[in-house]
Amino acid sequence: MPIDNSAAADATQRAGFVKHFPEPVHGLNGSCVVAPGVILIADCFASLIWRVDLNMHDGKPKARVWLRHDSMGYFPGQMKPEQPGVNGVQYSPKRGYLYYTNTAKQLFLRVKVEPETHDPVGEPEVVGGGRMFDDFWVDQDTGFAYLTTHRQNTIDRLSLEPAQNSEKRISIAGDPFTPELIGPSAGHWGRRPGEYGRLAFFTTDGGTASPPKIGPQPARLMKVELLT
Repeated sequence: MPIDNSAAADATQRAGFVKHFPEPVHGLNGSCVVAPGVILIADCFASLIWRVDLNMHDGKPKARVWLRHDSMGYFPGQMKPEQPGVNGVQYSPKRGYLYYTNTAKQLFLRVKVEPETHDPVGEPEVVGGGRMFDDFWVDQDTGFAYLTTHRQNTIDRLSLEPAQNSEKRISIAGDPFTPELIGPSAGHWGRRPGEYGRLAFFTTDGGTASPPKIGPQPARLMKVELLT
C-alpha cells in the first residue's frame, strides 16, 4: 500500500513537532538547552550552530544561525569515512559558556554566551584537543567535561578551563582497550538525587563508525560510575 507522504507531513505539522530548517542546513547533530524555549543545535557538515526559539508568539518555532566559525569546519573529502566538524554541544550556565567539540579537527572549544540574549560573545577559544571527540557531558561543580572519543573507544576528562589542561591525556575508561566500550557517543548524568557528577549513562554504537579489530559489536547503553 503506498504511503501518503503529504498527509503524513500535514499531520506532523499539526502536531507541532516538525521544523524545516532553512538553508544552509546540512547535518544536524548534538543539541542542548540554553534557556527555557531556546535550543542550540550543532550542524556538523554546514560547520555552524543553529539557534531554535520555541516560544514564539505565533506558535511556530524559529531557526536561525547562532554562530558560524572556522573552528566548526571539517575536511570535505579528505577523511574516509567522512568525519563531522562541530559535533557535541553543552551549555554551562555557571560559567556562562557554550562548549562544543569538533571531531575532524580534534578540538574541544568554548564561546561566551550573553546571559540576557543568549547570543555568542567574542571569539571561540580552544579548551583542549588531540582526540576525535564526539559528544560529552559536563560537571559544573567540579569543572570537568567527560568526552567520548567515538572512533578511539575512550572516555576522556578535560577541565572546562583551558589553562588547566595540558598535553597529558586522561582517559577514565577505555585505556587500555575495553571490548565493552566500543564506539561511545552521547551521555548524560543520572537524574536521581546524588547521581549528578557521580553516575552517568551513555550510548555506544559497537564500532559502526570505526570497527575494531575484533569486528563491530552490539550497540549498548552503558553506565559509568566515578569513584571519589
